[in-house]
Amino acid sequence: MLADLENNSLISDRYIKMLQAMLTGSVTSLEVFFLTILFSVPLALPVAMGRMSRHKLLSGVTNVFLLVIRGTPLMLQLLVVYFGPGLFIRWLVLQGYEVSFKWNRFVAAIVALSVNYAAYFAEIYRGGIESIPKGQYEAAKVLGYTPARTFFSIVLPQVIKRIVPAMGNEVITLVKDTALVSVIGVSELLMVAKERQGAMFSFVPLFISGVFYFIMNWIVSIAFQRLEKKLSYYS
Repeated sequence: MLADLENNSLISDRYIKMLQAMLTGSVTSLEVFFLTILFSVPLALPVAMGRMSRHKLLSGVTNVFLLVIRGTPLMLQLLVVYFGPGLFIRWLVLQGYEVSFKWNRFVAAIVALSVNYAAYFAEIYRGGIESIPKGQYEAAKVLGYTPARTFFSIVLPQVIKRIVPAMGNEVITLVKDTALVSVIGVSELLMVAKERQGAMFSFVPLFISGVFYFIMNWIVSIAFQRLEKKLSYYS
């Protein structure tokens, strides 16, 4: 009887430690998620403007950037962003230059994810902006609106309404893509779950991580549904 109680106590302690570790990993995943949104959403707007620019050089460079980012795997981009600068610095040192550089894994993950998602968000922005009838621009010009005021007061509110569903899909994908940062050693939720699975010889940690991702995506879905309803007056 005493032995059974001790075994149950050990099992309980093991699962408590597992949950604590996974909660810590969840916090890291959430940090990656929110920081990526914070940087990628505003960054996407100038990228979209560059894509639609009448200046051929600017639009051409932007098109190449979008083609590279959208045409290569995110995991590869994470590896390039993290290891690329170090390899370049090493090459400079071999050429005789005295250069020192230290790249933080977490910062590299945020940079790679932000650039990647800015490219996807930019195309969503472009589709929304180009869906606005040209007559609205002409009417605003007749009323004496400047191009900037036309865009921010008339066009942008309608664009936001139209792109909410597509943005919601990308944000849900981002929740799951935070797991990819483990490829450069960032200890996020899925990485912790895999480590605990190996230590415990149990599928439970992976199952719990799946539940965590489901809850996060459920919250994101509800948030975008409410945002879409709130903006329904533009319909």
